[in-house]
Amino acid sequence: MDITNIRGKYTTKDFDIKDLDKNPFKQFELWFNDAITENLPEPNAFTLATTGLNMMPSVRTVLLKYFSEKGFVFFTNYDSKKAKQIDENPNVAALFTWLVMERQIKIEGSVEKISKADSLKYFLSRPKGSQLGAWVSRQSEVISSRALLEQKFNEMKNKFLNKEIPFPSFWGGYIIKPIRIEFWQGGEDRLHDRFLYELQEDNSWQIKRLAP
Repeated sequence: MDITNIRGKYTTKDFDIKDLDKNPFKQFELWFNDAITENLPEPNAFTLATTGLNMMPSVRTVLLKYFSEKGFVFFTNYDSKKAKQIDENPNVAALFTWLVMERQIKIEGSVEKISKADSLKYFLSRPKGSQLGAWVSRQSEVISSRALLEQKFNEMKNKFLNKEIPFPSFWGGYIIKPIRIEFWQGGEDRLHDRFLYELQEDNSWQIKRLAP
């Protein structure tokens, strides 16, 4: 199948370093708010890349739940494949892709677990179904059928009917602490604008323009 004729046309003009905030987290917030304003589906969805000791990279889509100048937080099962790879190698990469807006944001850094208290706080804010789902799904493990998964869900639902669902010890949050954040804006004739923020030893950020 030849798909060489599939070409998108980028139309953004005049995006320069002067248009960027000196703080990458504030710049991220500006673009993230633009994505919300544009009513993009799941604007907080991003691709997370991890690599374990076997050096075979793995990627998947996860959801950003909150961010600050400390980093970017997502939640998962601590027994999942991604968690096991993080245990072996805490260096990760993340990519937000908002092609409708001709924008991407790439984040590189290390990741670590957030506190149990912060994970619990978020867990309690989740809908009951999502709380039950955290208990039912042994993420990344092989299962025989969806019917078995649904059976376990219904069993847990009945078990905790009209009761508070306990916090699972094997589930919680991670925070990505970036050392590099790149903002990509599509441009005409594939002359895209790329700006890289790099963390310096004094915790300041240096901004560089990259070739497209």
